[in-house]
Amino acid sequence: MVHKEHLSLFRTMLIIRHTEEELARCHQRGLIFGACHTYVGQEAISTGVCAHLTKDDSVFSTHRGHGHALSKGMHPRELMAELFGRATGCSRGRGGSMHLFSPEIGMMGTSGIVGACILQACGGGYSSKLMKSGAVAVAFFGDGAVNNGAFHEGLNMASIWKLPVLFICENNQFATEVPFSYSSGIPDVGRRAASYGLPGFEVDGNDVIAVTEIAREAVARARSGEGATLIECKTYRTRPHAEGMGDFMYRTREQVEEWKRKCPIASLRERLLNEFGVDEPTLQGIESEIQSLVAESRAFAESSPLPDSSTAAMNVYAPVRKVAPCTRLIEGNDPTRNITFTQATHEALAEEMAVNPSIFVMGEGIGVRGGNFKTTAGLYDLYGPVRLCDTPISERGFVGLAGGAAMTGTRPVVDFMFADFILDSIGEIINQIAKMQYMSSGRLKMPVLLRGCIGIGHSAATHHSGSYYAMYAQVPGLRVVVPSNAYDAKGLMKHALRCDDPVMFLEHREILTIKCHVPTEDYEIEFGHAAIVREGKTVTVVALARMVHLTMSVCEQLEQEGISVEVIDPRTVSPLDTETILQSVAKTGRLLIVDEPPAPCGFAAEIAAQIADAGFNDLDAPICRLTGVFTPTPYSPPLESVVVPTALEIANAIRALVKE
Repeated sequence: MVHKEHLSLFRTMLIIRHTEEELARCHQRGLIFGACHTYVGQEAISTGVCAHLTKDDSVFSTHRGHGHALSKGMHPRELMAELFGRATGCSRGRGGSMHLFSPEIGMMGTSGIVGACILQACGGGYSSKLMKSGAVAVAFFGDGAVNNGAFHEGLNMASIWKLPVLFICENNQFATEVPFSYSSGIPDVGRRAASYGLPGFEVDGNDVIAVTEIAREAVARARSGEGATLIECKTYRTRPHAEGMGDFMYRTREQVEEWKRKCPIASLRERLLNEFGVDEPTLQGIESEIQSLVAESRAFAESSPLPDSSTAAMNVYAPVRKVAPCTRLIEGNDPTRNITFTQATHEALAEEMAVNPSIFVMGEGIGVRGGNFKTTAGLYDLYGPVRLCDTPISERGFVGLAGGAAMTGTRPVVDFMFADFILDSIGEIINQIAKMQYMSSGRLKMPVLLRGCIGIGHSAATHHSGSYYAMYAQVPGLRVVVPSNAYDAKGLMKHALRCDDPVMFLEHREILTIKCHVPTEDYEIEFGHAAIVREGKTVTVVALARMVHLTMSVCEQLEQEGISVEVIDPRTVSPLDTETILQSVAKTGRLLIVDEPPAPCGFAAEIAAQIADAGFNDLDAPICRLTGVFTPTPYSPPLESVVVPTALEIANAIRALVKE
């Protein structure tokens, strides 16, 4: 009797093989603009694993992801059109070989960064656990990724939280051109699972039936709540790392030919004929069907239009969520209700968690302890360990997880404690989280809130005082928020928890206990709208966070000297409200920018450049900047006090500017 499952496996592997061989020919013809990483020789792995997945299960993949996409259900013409850079491609021509997106079928993307998919799959598993959906997440990665920190952090998180994830290592013996036998201290990957308390398996990756059976058990284990599994599939890629690359400087022709004789498709074909009672005409019919499918797909891809160049900057951000403008005091509210910055952000988070079950918080000590700065105090008692999740010290790990969770429908809040710690996860933020909406042509949203303390003034030295908001503002796709008071902090955090963009929310430690009026009514503040903190006529001062307070502390004295200061607080660094600053400069004719971090390539420099460009004719004096000293932050108070602007320095800078 013909075994339908085995014929289905055979058909999928043939689709991959014929598509890849056609793509290799197309690369030689110059139809593919960039790289082409084929999956030839590894077809049994993705075929065997994806046979057990539904469209609700998610796949996260690596640069060699064509086979994963096709196995998950992508039509060959969408894949080929993508490599041809066409508008009909699965990523609308934005990704090419290494960036394949089809969230409609659960293909959540492939990445050119090794190891990222491991962490994103953990995020997919976390979403499933939080929402109790029963979905499974799968990470496909090569042997090179197992020597990356993401492998350790991902498997450890999956183990301690019992995430429904399959980790599929496709050990094709080489990471680009470096042999696994050289780069690994042990010869196998599967045995590493035991170190994380996970089941691990080592299987012949060219035996699709063996892969299918082990994957079947792993998927069932994940769906039943028993957690993750690591499966090492030993295989070999029989084409170069990428088409057009030299192949025999690091391996021999004889080795390649030996592995070609172990072809997974030929092996299954023989078994279908000899073990499962399939006749030759049936197999030939499938082969003919697939050849026609691939030929039609190539013709479709080649005839498809290129993307319109006018769309090149679309989908960097989600559509702007418009909100009603609000003033500092809401009419009818008790103006005596003054709370601290920290209390305000806590209210915002608590109120949103109460109405949105997809919100969860991750960070070190944010559970029972309530956070180092009481950012989550009492929330653990309300929502438990899944929504208030204490993490290991693995910033790259849980930030990567947050990205995968956002891709699969939940809304993570990552509490870093200090913004300096964010730097350990910078690759996940810049290469993955910030780019995901763009690369998926807006089909994936990225509602990740990344929060942490910044600022100098508490003898914390150089690893607990950094700000870095200017650096993050250079990253397309990120929103960067730096509030100066409790009212703004609550409204901006509310907006961050309701929008679909990733938000870097930075809170200056020295102003966390400062109180101001915060209404009880629900309100939010849209990004990109500066606040005129104080109206004036003589000079405009733009400042952020603590610098707003220092500037305000000298305004009355300057007023007595006949200097009327207008203070502008941008509130968000990206997007930046230059229009409000321009309007102020048109009135005063003078501009001073006060910024705590150093001057080079900084926030103050950006404002100066934009105002000089658009408001030059309104200036009666050169634009001035008062910034921190270009040095790491020192510890001792006498040293620390001289590396940031002081109130006296601000006052003197304003006096000097007025004399210009």
